[in-house]
Amino acid sequence: MASTSPLQKLATFKEATSLPLPSTASPLDSLASDPIFSAFLSPSFDPALFSSQALSSGSAASRAEHLHESIRLLNVHLRSEVLSRHPHLLSHLLSLRSASSSLSSLRPAAASLSSSLLRARLDLAAPRRALLSHSLQLSHLLASADLLHHSSRLLKLASRLRDTTDLARAAEIHREIRQLYDERGLDGISVVEDEMRLLAETGARLRSDAAAAVERGMDNSNQNDIWCGLQVFYNLGELRPAVESLINKYKAVGAKSVAAALDMKAISSSNSSFGGPGGIQRSGTPQIGGGKRAGEALWERMRQCMDELHRVVTAVWQLQSVLTKKRVPFSQVLFLEEVWQEGEPLLTERVWEALVKAFASQMKSALTASSFVKEIFTLGYPRLFSMVENLLERISRDTDVKGVLPALSPEGKEQMVAAIDMFQTAFLALCLSRLSDYVNSIFPVSSRGSIPSKDQISRLISRIQEEIEVVRMHGHLLLLVLHEIGKVLLLLAERAEYQVSTGPEARQVTGPATPAQLKNFTLCQHLQEIHTRISSIALMLPSVAADVLSPSLGVIYGVACDSVTSLFQSMLDRLESCILQIHEQDFGVHGLDAAMDNNASVYMEEFQKSTVHFRSEFLSKLLPPSSASRSETICTRLVRRMASRILIFFIRHAALVRPLSESGKLRMARDMAELELAVGQNLFPVEQLGAPYRALRAFRPVIFLETAQLERSPLLQDLPPSVILHHLYSRGPDDLQSPLQRNKLTPLQYSLWLDSQGEDLIWRGIKTTLDDYELRVRTRGDKEFSQVYILMLHIGSALVQSTSSQR
Repeated sequence: MASTSPLQKLATFKEATSLPLPSTASPLDSLASDPIFSAFLSPSFDPALFSSQALSSGSAASRAEHLHESIRLLNVHLRSEVLSRHPHLLSHLLSLRSASSSLSSLRPAAASLSSSLLRARLDLAAPRRALLSHSLQLSHLLASADLLHHSSRLLKLASRLRDTTDLARAAEIHREIRQLYDERGLDGISVVEDEMRLLAETGARLRSDAAAAVERGMDNSNQNDIWCGLQVFYNLGELRPAVESLINKYKAVGAKSVAAALDMKAISSSNSSFGGPGGIQRSGTPQIGGGKRAGEALWERMRQCMDELHRVVTAVWQLQSVLTKKRVPFSQVLFLEEVWQEGEPLLTERVWEALVKAFASQMKSALTASSFVKEIFTLGYPRLFSMVENLLERISRDTDVKGVLPALSPEGKEQMVAAIDMFQTAFLALCLSRLSDYVNSIFPVSSRGSIPSKDQISRLISRIQEEIEVVRMHGHLLLLVLHEIGKVLLLLAERAEYQVSTGPEARQVTGPATPAQLKNFTLCQHLQEIHTRISSIALMLPSVAADVLSPSLGVIYGVACDSVTSLFQSMLDRLESCILQIHEQDFGVHGLDAAMDNNASVYMEEFQKSTVHFRSEFLSKLLPPSSASRSETICTRLVRRMASRILIFFIRHAALVRPLSESGKLRMARDMAELELAVGQNLFPVEQLGAPYRALRAFRPVIFLETAQLERSPLLQDLPPSVILHHLYSRGPDDLQSPLQRNKLTPLQYSLWLDSQGEDLIWRGIKTTLDDYELRVRTRGDKEFSQVYILMLHIGSALVQSTSSQR
């Protein structure tokens, strides 16, 4: 058998030691469950703690004896274990001896290997040291060469920079030198440091020249200068901070101009006369005699402020326009994208927001801190508003370039106008107060019987016109003032309505005009004058402005009408009662005497007397003289309406007259002539009444036409169908009853019903009587109907067709 090597023997020993020992049950397993001995098995056993507990328990001797007995058992157990495992332990001991012998033979080989490694280390150490030394020298040489190369390039660039006159090219070289110095670590080289000190001076000069070029271009609207300056900043790598600096500078300039405009101390010191009597007090209120000069100085400073704000905004817009147009060479990226990110406000928006904020803050402070400024800007708000409006208009006009965003948005303009809203509110309140106080003075609440004079009304109208003229050229402000004037007119209408008399004295028409009626006449004329003149003023204003006054003027007109409407209604009732007496006149009488009687009917004589009385006692005081303006007044409209109603009312009841003989037709014709004369002379020119007058003129010949001629007569076009149908009853047989007869109504009752119905509903009532007539004829067994019946059916069917087509 071949002998085993030491390493193999060592492996055999490892295998032997790894064999498992036979397991036997320990007779002392019960100790593990013992409450005292189980503590010795814990990994965290503390002898001091165990002894302390044993001593404190009071039975230390018994426990010690118990422990000695347990130790004896453990020793017996260990001895038993050793004896039971003796063959295994002996085999392990033999393996250990064999391993020790193998290891002793390995020691010379290990010593030989260690000696060889030491010799190799000594042989390699010298070349390694030489290699490290040469590598370090090479690294130092390369670093020195690199520093020399870049230093030489920096010096050449610095020399080129000194010879360059182009600012943009100089800025580009400056940036390259700066990058070369920072990135290549050229600090500490004396010649380089000298150049860098000169470079700092050159950079400061470039920045100064570039900023001057940009500001010059912004102020003079020269975009080429702005572009040249921005190119310099871009080449320096400082475009964004440079633009930010410019924006902040112009913000500060605008805010400073606003603060200076409202600095009352500066206004005081600007005029040496203010220092003595008439100067500005600490509270910002001018002393006696200095208010006018201080006010003019304030307005002059505000004008300068507006000019400065215009300059600032247009300058920033010029900057923004160049940034929007110019692109970076090679990359073609807009300059604007270098200084602005999407979602951020534009440059003009940022500056305008700052200016508006400063302006609003100064205005608010001036309102609360200086009563003088508050008074000046409140009384002169149209002038202040005009300044702001002109500023916004100038900026919009000067920045309105195709393809470029304007400097201001509609929201930005509204923000500037809103900054002076507090003075607008005060101005409107003052306007309302002035006019309302005057209305209260001429219409005192405490006195119901007093009414203003014509001169007071004229002065009120003049004051309203003055308020309008002040703001006439400012559309927005004009509308606001008109709203306040509308409130004043409503107050005036309320006070005038309170003065209107409405009792029986105001409605009587039988006697002379009463004092109550004369007062109502005066109120009506005053309100008419206000309505006419304010309406004339409104017509010269834009239509949207005139619409603002329409509701309040309508209320004025309504009160003026109400002051005399009851009187006109009483006059109309009186004249209608006269006409209703036509039914008491006998128009069915026959004979030559009746035909030759040229006297007017009794009802017509009473009608004429009433119209003459109305003319002399009432209308002469209400209607303008014939030489006056022909413009229609409230009373003129009421008289026209009354005259038209009288003519229609007469034709209606003349058509209801039944029976109507030839002599009765002549009398009715004379009555119509008398009616026309009485209305034309005492009420209103009948020729100007239109359709009612044409109907009256047509009805007169119609009553003389034969029934067969009626249907083809052109006169019927000027008459309502109900009038023709009612007149035909007077030509028909007795058993053809009119609705008046069939329903047993009085003429007044039937007339009231006619007023509330249309022509189609009136025809339905008439058709009922025609159906009754048809039934009677058929009941009698007659085969022919009256010619009037057939004509009425034709007229009614034509009326139905016309009504259907209109619908």
